[in-house]
Amino acid sequence: MSQPFPCSTQELFSYYARVWIPDPEEVWKSAELLKDYKPGDKVLQLRLEEGKDLEYSLDPKTKELPPLRNPDILVGENDLTALSYLHEPAVLHNLKVRFIDSKLIYTYCGIVLVAINPYEQLPIYGEDIINAYSGQNMGDMDPHIFAVAEEAYKQMARDERNQSIIVSGESGAGKTVSAKYAMRYFATVSGSASEANVEEKVLASNPIMESIGNAKTTRNDNSSRFGKYIEIGFDKRYRIIGANMRTYLLEKSRVVFQAEEERNYHIFYQLCASAALPEFKTLRLGSANYFHYTKQGGSPVIDGVDDAKEMVNTRQACTLLGISDSYQMGIFRILAGILHLGNVEFASRDSDSCTVPPKHEPLIIFCDLMGVEYEEMAHWLCHRKLATATETYIKPISKLHAINARDALAKHIYANLFNWIVDHVNKALHATVKQHSFIGVLDIYGFETFEINSFEQFCINYANEKLQQQFNMHVFKLEQEEYMKEQIPWTLIDFYDNQPCINLIEAKMGILDLLDEECKMPKGSDDSWAQKLYNTHLNKCTLFEKPRLSNKAFIIKHFADKVEYQCEGFLEKNKDTVYEEQIKVLKSSKFKLLPELFQDEEKVLSPTSATPSGRVPLSRMPIKPAKARPGQASKEHKKTVGHQFRNSLHLLMETLNATTPHYVRCIKPNDFKFPFTFDEKRAVQQLRACGVLETIRISAAGFPSRWTYQEFFSRYRVLMKQRDVLGDRKQTCKNVLEKLIQDKDKYQFGKTKIFFRAGQVAYLEKIRADKLRAACIRIQKTIRGWLMRKKYVRMRKAAITIQRHVRGYQARCYAKFLRRTRAAITIQKFQRMYVVRKRYQCMRDATIALQALLRGYMVRNKYQMMLREHKSVVIQKHVRGWLARRRYGRTLRAIVYLQCCYRRMMAKRELKKLKIEARSVERYKKLHIGLENKIMQLQRKIDEQNKEYKSLLEKMSSLEITYSTETEKLRSDVERLRMSEEEAKNATNRVISLQEEIAKLRRELHQTQSEKKSIEEWADKYKHETEQACMGSQVHERIYRGLVSTQVLPRIVSLGWNSHFGCLLSVAESMEKKLVEETKQLELDLNDERLRYQNLLNEFSRLEERYDDLKDEMNLMPGHKRTDSTHSSNESEYTFSSEITEAEDLPLRMEEPSEKKAPLDMSLFLKLQKRVSELEQEKQSLQDELDRKEEQALRAKAKVDSLPPIRGAELEYESLKRQELESENKKLKNELNELQKALTETRAPEVTAPGAPAYRVLLDQLTSVSEELEVRKEEVLILRSQLVSQKEAIQPKVNHTEQVQSPQDYHMLNEDGELWLAYEGLKQANRLLESQLQSQKKSHENELESLRGEIQGLKEENNRQQQLLAQNLQLPPEARIEASLQHEITRLTNENLDLMEQLEKQDKTVRKLKKQLKVFAKKIGELEVGQMENISPGQIIDEPIRPVNIPRKEKDFQGMLEYKKEDEQKLVKNLILELKPRGVAVNLIPGLPAYILFMCVRHADYLNDDQKVRSLLTSTINGIKKVLKKRGDDFETVSFWLSNTCRFLHCLKQYSGEEGFMKHNTPRQNEHCLTNFDLAEYRQVLSDLAIQIYQQLVRVLENILQPMIVSGMLEHETIQGVSGVKPTGLRKRTSSIADEGTYTLDSIIRQLNSFHSVMCQHGMDPELIKQVVKQMFYIIGAVTLNNLLLRKDMCSWSKGMQIRYNVSQLEEWLRDKNLMNSGAKETLEPLIQAAQLLQVKKKTDEDAEAICSMCNALTTAQIVKVLNLYTPVNEFEERVLVSFIRTIQVRLRDRKDSPQLLMDAKHIFPVTFPFNPSSLALETIQIPASLGLGFISRV
Repeated sequence: MSQPFPCSTQELFSYYARVWIPDPEEVWKSAELLKDYKPGDKVLQLRLEEGKDLEYSLDPKTKELPPLRNPDILVGENDLTALSYLHEPAVLHNLKVRFIDSKLIYTYCGIVLVAINPYEQLPIYGEDIINAYSGQNMGDMDPHIFAVAEEAYKQMARDERNQSIIVSGESGAGKTVSAKYAMRYFATVSGSASEANVEEKVLASNPIMESIGNAKTTRNDNSSRFGKYIEIGFDKRYRIIGANMRTYLLEKSRVVFQAEEERNYHIFYQLCASAALPEFKTLRLGSANYFHYTKQGGSPVIDGVDDAKEMVNTRQACTLLGISDSYQMGIFRILAGILHLGNVEFASRDSDSCTVPPKHEPLIIFCDLMGVEYEEMAHWLCHRKLATATETYIKPISKLHAINARDALAKHIYANLFNWIVDHVNKALHATVKQHSFIGVLDIYGFETFEINSFEQFCINYANEKLQQQFNMHVFKLEQEEYMKEQIPWTLIDFYDNQPCINLIEAKMGILDLLDEECKMPKGSDDSWAQKLYNTHLNKCTLFEKPRLSNKAFIIKHFADKVEYQCEGFLEKNKDTVYEEQIKVLKSSKFKLLPELFQDEEKVLSPTSATPSGRVPLSRMPIKPAKARPGQASKEHKKTVGHQFRNSLHLLMETLNATTPHYVRCIKPNDFKFPFTFDEKRAVQQLRACGVLETIRISAAGFPSRWTYQEFFSRYRVLMKQRDVLGDRKQTCKNVLEKLIQDKDKYQFGKTKIFFRAGQVAYLEKIRADKLRAACIRIQKTIRGWLMRKKYVRMRKAAITIQRHVRGYQARCYAKFLRRTRAAITIQKFQRMYVVRKRYQCMRDATIALQALLRGYMVRNKYQMMLREHKSVVIQKHVRGWLARRRYGRTLRAIVYLQCCYRRMMAKRELKKLKIEARSVERYKKLHIGLENKIMQLQRKIDEQNKEYKSLLEKMSSLEITYSTETEKLRSDVERLRMSEEEAKNATNRVISLQEEIAKLRRELHQTQSEKKSIEEWADKYKHETEQACMGSQVHERIYRGLVSTQVLPRIVSLGWNSHFGCLLSVAESMEKKLVEETKQLELDLNDERLRYQNLLNEFSRLEERYDDLKDEMNLMPGHKRTDSTHSSNESEYTFSSEITEAEDLPLRMEEPSEKKAPLDMSLFLKLQKRVSELEQEKQSLQDELDRKEEQALRAKAKVDSLPPIRGAELEYESLKRQELESENKKLKNELNELQKALTETRAPEVTAPGAPAYRVLLDQLTSVSEELEVRKEEVLILRSQLVSQKEAIQPKVNHTEQVQSPQDYHMLNEDGELWLAYEGLKQANRLLESQLQSQKKSHENELESLRGEIQGLKEENNRQQQLLAQNLQLPPEARIEASLQHEITRLTNENLDLMEQLEKQDKTVRKLKKQLKVFAKKIGELEVGQMENISPGQIIDEPIRPVNIPRKEKDFQGMLEYKKEDEQKLVKNLILELKPRGVAVNLIPGLPAYILFMCVRHADYLNDDQKVRSLLTSTINGIKKVLKKRGDDFETVSFWLSNTCRFLHCLKQYSGEEGFMKHNTPRQNEHCLTNFDLAEYRQVLSDLAIQIYQQLVRVLENILQPMIVSGMLEHETIQGVSGVKPTGLRKRTSSIADEGTYTLDSIIRQLNSFHSVMCQHGMDPELIKQVVKQMFYIIGAVTLNNLLLRKDMCSWSKGMQIRYNVSQLEEWLRDKNLMNSGAKETLEPLIQAAQLLQVKKKTDEDAEAICSMCNALTTAQIVKVLNLYTPVNEFEERVLVSFIRTIQVRLRDRKDSPQLLMDAKHIFPVTFPFNPSSLALETIQIPASLGLGFISRV
């Protein structure tokens, strides 16, 4: 490709210039010149990027230099035409950088959108992205398929011309997906004009067509094996009304044959995967490996695809498109029959005949499914009929021909079924109203070339030739129009015209013509046809060639490449014959769907049935349905496939030429389906084939770079001098260009743009970069010089200072030396004297010590001698006694032994006697009787002893456990630790542990007594602070905080008061924090419920408006009249009548609409009404709970802030607690005494065992401890009693009634121990407060759990209602209406019954009150007669007793307005419907209509007229709704009625009589409260109405701000000169750009000021204004950030600076309006962080860590998107490395945030209406005459 250069070649090809050189692997490689190029050089010295040096030889003939590389600043541009050097390597590199580095798959190339298949799901097709692209100009946003769709949609609406989107590319490049997303965009943006949900049906056609037309190939798992053109029809309002589909070239051969690793059409595998379903049992299907037609590819499963689930989606899509279940089963039946037909086998009888095996099961199943005779089908599968002029013959066919005939029949059946399904899809998508325009989406195959190319590739490439010709003509036409528009001299640009190639194919005697002619010949063959081709075109047409080594092939030079076609099979595929006898058998089928597939074959041209190995072109069906005459049917049927394809292609080209085309070229980046992997070779092949490079070549041949004068001036202002800048920008640019570029042929000046030749922009960028580099060097030089001078001055000054300080330091050191010398002499004198004196003293002390030691030694020796003598005497005494006792013991044992021996001898004798006696029977009986009694007695005694022993053991163990628990409590009070339960259960170590614990308790008691002094000292300090508390409240707060968290006495004693005081504070703070957190959680839950409720309310208002519109349309229908019973269904919502007649009128209201859709709306209306009432109750309960929690928090805070005195109730509680403890201690003491007695009295062996003394010791210790406890308890009781008296004595001092005690009194008090008693009292009060705090905490937790339960119940109820609503919606319309009516009638009946019961109760109460009122009135009358004299004149108002009073006294108004009932409509009309907000806001008090309405309500309440109140409130609400519906787009109107509705609501609350709303009322205002009616329900209705008005207000201001935000916040340069404009491509100059004026930041701020002033003038509540401002700022931030994320040209350092400046201006506006606390600034945080992200460094790991911590308001997807889009505007900025982005992703992978890329700009925060009472007195309000309310009188 030739490359024009702007100036001398030597200047461009200089040292360090970068060029592209060819490479066999990477196609093009980048290199850098190591030496300047000089004319005549034959070799260039280059260095590759990897550092290798290379000598590049130039072509000696052309001497063409290698292509130059674009500056880095231009790499990665959105539009390839923005590149300065337009050539193949620049295009390839730009696409690769965008695809690999930035993960951007879309790129513009002039009018073409290049889409590279990422082979990965990307989150860029959501509804938020669709909304972001909707309404945007094509060049304003990053390239996207949605931008192309929006451009087509916009041009259709603007130019009223049909549009086409042509999507082409190789198999696997993503054509189908791109077409699908384009259709989804139209369906989402336009909606449908009817309730038929046409857009859903259009999208639902995709799963059906994919299942029957897509298959797995080696290149693509979901390859479309047919082309399709979908026309989406629109009405005059450009809403979808229908669609129509045309298909081309269905690959029928895939039905019977699949290559290795490929599959048949998806529908077959979906059927096999669903074979187990009950409804498919009759199809007798099996695994896909069982059928011949599905197992040939050997790959029946696609990874990640569930065929059974896809089958469910296909059936659902069929149902949505109106294909009934019976027809669906018929389709599946035919498809199953095709599978079974493929398994039919043939047996050869001889070489020319064959037969089907008898009772062949696959054929039997096929015949059963098709409803045909087995014998007949078996016969014609093996025979054919030959007809001659005279006779008809039936001829058998060979096995090979039979198999071919079977496959042809299967292909024919599938092709007809495909046509039938497409026909029914078109019927379902057919428009019911007249089509105004359409957008066509063409999804067609790209240029194909394989090793073996046949008839299919020939047709495909023929179609691509036609499309390429149309594309070239369109590009050429656009270029010509642009030049003529700008009045640039037009010179003919040479471009490739492929008309000769098309003529070679379709002209007379062309390839197709010769093929048809050969097909008509009786003995025509592929070889003879090839010879005709050679004879006709070889050496006559340069585009036709013959291969050297083949006589059965030919070569055609297509626009993309040379393709060699094999002639074998061309004739057979062009004929595509099917035996007529087999078709007749199928037509005679009993299965009604099968004959339906073939009945119109002769009537309608069906190219599908005659396509090459099966790609099916369909005739154009919707535009001109041509019906052939009966006589022409047979001729039409005999048309060849090539002829039919040519005709359908001509129809397609006519359609495309009649529309405005938009091109999408899909590129397959690699053949292995690897995500984000770019194969340069494959990409270049496709770029050459799809026409992208041809577009580049056409653009490069003229003036590809085009700048507006303003863009050129902004970019190259740095190249101009001040004197060059003129007032006329155009003339300035001309003068500068003439100086910069001498060759005037390199640029042209248009009307609005400057046109440059290729390479000129790069040359200008080089000059600009050199100028900026020189300026930077000068700035650096100046700054470095200044820094060095400043450093020198600083160093000189520092040196002088150092010299001064050093000299002073030396002088001071010399003086110090002299002073130290003199001091040393003095020290030596005294030291020597001290040493001598010390030596003398030491000798004297040693002498005295020796004397003392010697004397002591002598005395001690004498004492030791006396002591030894005394101890010897004692030892002798004890030894002699021991010997005597020992002798006595031996004697005693001997005596006892002798006694035992003697007694044993006597016992033996006695035993002999007893044995003799025992032999007698009588003796034995006597003894036996006695023994039985003794045994029984002994057994009983043993049992009693055992029981007693067990009871004693149990008592002992229980007492031990009781004592251990008591000691544990004491230890926990002392140390706040818990003893382990294992120590209590360990029986072996229990005695030792108890002894240790008792010893420890004794030590603690001693320690307590030893610390008494320290406690008394603290008590002195406490007494002093208590006296100071009389003068202030700070000490009270400190003491009370110490009493909040309770601790027992041992803890205070052991740890000291200070640590205990800190512990109390920490516990109180933790509980307060927990309370705050729980309150925040409740507020969040409440906000969530409030948001859900307001969303439902918004949906309800939308349905209500829709219902009103339907009613208005029905009113306008002729012959349909409304009755009064159908008047405004809205009134029923707000009437709240207790009469039964409303339930009777409801069915009438439901029956009135005559349209089919009205009942559906009414049912939805009734259900939503019920849901709204439930949500109202839910909201009220949650609000009450929140108020209660806030009151509890306030009470808790009040307790912390003040120290309340100890009440009598608390003392009573303490006394009860003390009595309880005393009774428990007595009980324990008694049990211990009993245990002690049992242990001492029992004579069991265990007690007398060696362990018994240990138990006695233990009991002694327990006794001593219990006595000690008793003593301490008595002390506590005494201290508590004295504490009360002490408190009573201190209390008057706190109230400043007595003077402070004198120190003498204090000492007297301390001597009696009263301070200790006071201290003990504080401990008890501390315990009391702890118990109260714990009880409050438990109650709070219980309430919190109940609230959560209620919230969960409400959520379940909400889900139940939604499920009920979903179930009703799934019912048919009639059943839905009946169900909803029945449900609503039942509900209303129950409500009416309840209301009747309440009414009866209220009537009884009213009658009682009236009787009482009469009695009281009589008594008052009697009293007035007797006490009239005592009444002051001011109390008599209505009676003119004193004529001397001022006459105005009689007009002391009551704040009420009276009107007649018939004037109600007039009141609503003058005060609401016809009121002008601007006049009221300027001239009258804010909220005047609300005050007037409330005063009217007050009068109706005063009259006790419930009908009047109800009627007035209902009319008011309906009137406000009407005026908002009429003028809902006017911000002033909506703001005015929002403020008045809120004021009306506040008035109803303020004067409701409820205590919570009367706190701020004056006594006079309290007199004006409502007396007869509770309007709480109407307050809820008004609150809902206010929510609806608020949401409408948000929508209005959003519509006003939306056009300003992007222009003011992003595009406009608030700081001039900071951001430079980069070169832009063709898309920036698209015809969809409109000149509407540019908005700036000042425009946004002026609009915000306007909004704020209007709301303030209308008297809107300040809190509500804050919420509106917060919502406005959220919209600004969300829209700005969303556009930033979708615009690569906005992601730069300078743009981040502009955004931060703009945000600071908005913050300044908030400060000026005192709205910084509104939360509006926080909504801009994501935008602020995105701007900071554009400005921070993005290189090192530290930078990555800083970014991760800084951007906490941005999601991971948003951070990565900004980094990918970051684009340097100047060469001094650096791109973000891919490795850095990967580092960010790794660091943020644990962050749990939303994967959504864009913010929800439509989100509305839940609104609240805080109560804001008015200080205005109702009786002072004057009604101006301008309102026209003369019929109202003040009361």
